[in-house]
Amino acid sequence: MKVYNTLTREKEEFKPIDEREIKIYVCGPTVYNYFHIGNARPFVVFDTLRRYFEYRGNKVNFVQNFTDVDDKIINKAREEGVSAAEVSEKYIDAYYEDAAALNVKRATVHPKVTENIADIISFVKTLVDKGYAYEVDGDVYFSTRKFEGYGKLSKQHVEDLESGARIDVDERKQDPLDFALWKKRKSDDEIAWESPWGFGRPGWHIECSAMSKRYLADTIDIHAGGQDLTFPHHENEIAQSEAANGKPFARYWMHNGYITINDEKMSKSKDNFFTVRDILKDYDGETIRFFLLSGHYRSPINFSRELMEQAAAGLGRMYNAKQTLEHLAEKGGDDLSETEKSSLDGLGVYRDKFTAAMDDDLNTADAIAAIFELIAAVNTEVRDGASKEYAFGALALMTELAQVLGLLEKEENSDAEDEDSELKALIEERQQARESKNFARADEIRDILKEKGITLKDTPQGVQIVR
Repeated sequence: MKVYNTLTREKEEFKPIDEREIKIYVCGPTVYNYFHIGNARPFVVFDTLRRYFEYRGNKVNFVQNFTDVDDKIINKAREEGVSAAEVSEKYIDAYYEDAAALNVKRATVHPKVTENIADIISFVKTLVDKGYAYEVDGDVYFSTRKFEGYGKLSKQHVEDLESGARIDVDERKQDPLDFALWKKRKSDDEIAWESPWGFGRPGWHIECSAMSKRYLADTIDIHAGGQDLTFPHHENEIAQSEAANGKPFARYWMHNGYITINDEKMSKSKDNFFTVRDILKDYDGETIRFFLLSGHYRSPINFSRELMEQAAAGLGRMYNAKQTLEHLAEKGGDDLSETEKSSLDGLGVYRDKFTAAMDDDLNTADAIAAIFELIAAVNTEVRDGASKEYAFGALALMTELAQVLGLLEKEENSDAEDEDSELKALIEERQQARESKNFARADEIRDILKEKGITLKDTPQGVQIVR
């Protein structure tokens, strides 16, 4: 497999440090609100990367943090008159709920900043002791210019960097480029911990370095996140981790591209800011996931209702193929023909196309195309019916590949079972109406079902429900 490494700006063959376990760290959400569609992209993309590694037989230790200490959380707590812990726990629960709707698997570990304060303090102390950090009245800063490789991820030279919107300006810092490792408590209602520098809390960047070290290793295989994190967040992580540990921090850095909304940057001021929870009111989670995987992860993608409708139609084609094969696996013929055997043996070419696409820097767009090629080939074969064995084999391959992408995973629930019982009764009534030549009632039932988004397809193997 080859992945594009942001550090080298090249596609490189992926070679894990330890063949027994691939170590991946992905930056998680700051839990003060529901996560938006831009946040959802790295969650889905790197969940798919993990799934693919596991599909290829690898064990993956996948860590994704929760930032539950932050100015935004503190401000939200003040606005709502609750504690910072209550705010963060509310939105952590919401994250799990919305991520599950997108078929995002839970990480091996979801560490919280508040659970790792001792490790963070120890990490900061190491940097101070090694001369890479200094204290000013209870605040601790990293001395950027002392780390020789600063700027190697974002390809910026220290001399070219100026203080600005992305860099905190503080007259107490020795250099405008220096960044906070530990922040002194400013008011009594701020969440804070005792430290060698007084009461305070971690800066943003230090948490990921400390938690990656604790839950994975000094050097990990892959560090991933959104493109917007390349600088300063990931650049600062490299500096503090490599300064403290004396080792490379991550072998491969992977970053997904931006999402625009109707070709504009997402912004609350433009009233085009959409949380996944908002979008789930109109589209199911798998449709959102399909949309997010329909382009290459490094390319920018545009979110619009038109493109979501296209995603819904594409996913619908997959489910229609699945339903056809499920129907034939139950109602099809008993004997596998020689033609079917030859066709079934040849379907492996689509698995090869799928894995070739995924091995080429996680090209999910081409992987989805390979699944549709498989569906087209199978549809041609089963146009006039098929044996149970053929249908079962084709279905197994289609679901095998789709589930690597986190698709075709909707499970039947009790409501669906009740609905199916109702449908079966209507279908049976329609069949009886047709046999008794009551075509008006048969057509009426067909129209009722069409309003429910269901089409009946008469096949030699019986009536098939198409949703």
